[in-house]
Amino acid sequence: MTENIPWLESYGEVPFHLEYSAKSMCDTVLDTAAENADFPALTFFGRKIKFAELAANIDRTARSFYSIGVRKGMRVMVCLPNVPQAIYCLYALNRIGAVATMVHPLSAVGEIVYDMREAHCNFAITLDQFYPKFLEVMKERALRKLIVAHVSDELPAFTAPFFRFFSESKYPRVDGAFAINWKTFLKEGRHVRDGYVARKNPREEAVVLFSGGTTGVTKGIKLSDYNFNALAAQTIAMSHETINHSKMLAAMPVFHGFGLGVCIHTMMVAGGTAILVPRFNVKSYAMLIKKHRPNFIAGVPSLFEAIARNTYLDGVNLSCLKGVFSGGDSLSIELKKKFDAFLAEHKAGIRIREGYGTTECVTASCLTPYNKEKEGSIGLPYPDTYFKICGVGTNDELPYGREGEICLCGPTVMLGYIGHEKENAETLRVHEDGRVWLHTGDLGIMDDEGFIYFRQRIKRMIITNGYNVYPSQIENVLDAHEAVRMSCVIGVPDPRKMHKVKAFVVLNEGWKDSPQLRESIMEHCRRSVAKYAMPYMIEVCDDLPKTLVGKVAYTRLS
Repeated sequence: MTENIPWLESYGEVPFHLEYSAKSMCDTVLDTAAENADFPALTFFGRKIKFAELAANIDRTARSFYSIGVRKGMRVMVCLPNVPQAIYCLYALNRIGAVATMVHPLSAVGEIVYDMREAHCNFAITLDQFYPKFLEVMKERALRKLIVAHVSDELPAFTAPFFRFFSESKYPRVDGAFAINWKTFLKEGRHVRDGYVARKNPREEAVVLFSGGTTGVTKGIKLSDYNFNALAAQTIAMSHETINHSKMLAAMPVFHGFGLGVCIHTMMVAGGTAILVPRFNVKSYAMLIKKHRPNFIAGVPSLFEAIARNTYLDGVNLSCLKGVFSGGDSLSIELKKKFDAFLAEHKAGIRIREGYGTTECVTASCLTPYNKEKEGSIGLPYPDTYFKICGVGTNDELPYGREGEICLCGPTVMLGYIGHEKENAETLRVHEDGRVWLHTGDLGIMDDEGFIYFRQRIKRMIITNGYNVYPSQIENVLDAHEAVRMSCVIGVPDPRKMHKVKAFVVLNEGWKDSPQLRESIMEHCRRSVAKYAMPYMIEVCDDLPKTLVGKVAYTRLS
């Protein structure tokens, strides 16, 4: 069989074929911990947790989970922000063969109940500040045991008492047969001596992540040890930088594939330090960059837009940076130019690199290479990952330059959705080459050098008067107007046209909404947008709604 891999000519020094760990996620990280025992694995509010301590805490937590009845194959809800306990739980559950089911702690009660039922979770762990919410959850979905962790348990000794007094004292006491504190939980495991470490196949389910739900029903995505270990090896190779003993600012949340797969697991496998950021705001993020001088940062486009817009890093030398990666949403051409200029002004000898992926393959599966970029492109496939563009609704590969559905196959493709067999059949398809291909539901183009160009979600496409309109293309035009900071384009139902195009814009500082300004933006669009695709109106707003991971929640606009 002849493989179609035109991107190899642009791969530079990165090998396309790699060796992947055949061990569990936990064992792979424990191997790294043994080799880097005295190097910090995690940093949390100034406290450094060395790899040796990380390994000990993982084992201690594993014993404790086993002591309360968690066994191989069980799914346990981990409803935590980026705190050390989330990392201990991820690998501890893996050590006993259980499945870490990662959920955003800011989810509503109904969303948590839905995720519990979807994944059949009977055990959960959360922070004390979310304990009242879980009391409401318990009224709809019983748990065998809820573990309640505290930030103060992982703070430096001189900080913890103040945090307990001024913050944690206002939360209700954990008191009930179904709920125990983190410290009590750890005591439960002291008497477990052996039998708790599971022997598992790395191709088995290891982690459940939930799809964003912006294009349909939220689904639990089953991912294996092999998926995560492959992602780590691929990301290390594609970065084309030394990650061992480097530092990464881990602001992307652990319930998200980008945060868990890249900012945490890749760093742990590589022997780097993850600087945990449990709650994001631009000012504190900038302060962390100043203080820790990380080598890598990763985030969604809205994070980079906020950094470039504010003055918190004025005059700061960012030559420490070896990699800046954008993912989770489309990086507009204008924002890339803006942030590249920001990096140059701050003496960083790099440019922002855009990635592409879906939770169905953990996270990134495509990245701008270290040695070449093309305007508007999301880059080249990861090692051992194959991309092709197929006609929408078919398995038929299209020629270079033709727009169709982005399909991929490789070592990070999911095992499947929990309990959604119809969607599994539609999403995971065996093609004529005998491989299982993931049909992403995204529109894109591949050029003759193998560079991929993302257009947008198929379901987000607007049909007006029989014409296909792609919001991201109009958003790129809107964002290029001097007054526009960010934009979002949606389709509004129309009895005559089926849908008509509406634009929402957020203005840059110093600009005020007026009929004249909106007309100026319209005139700017007319120069680059076809008449049938022109917005019928522009609505100026203070901000755009965001999903829990920082993507623009276009489904909440109307």
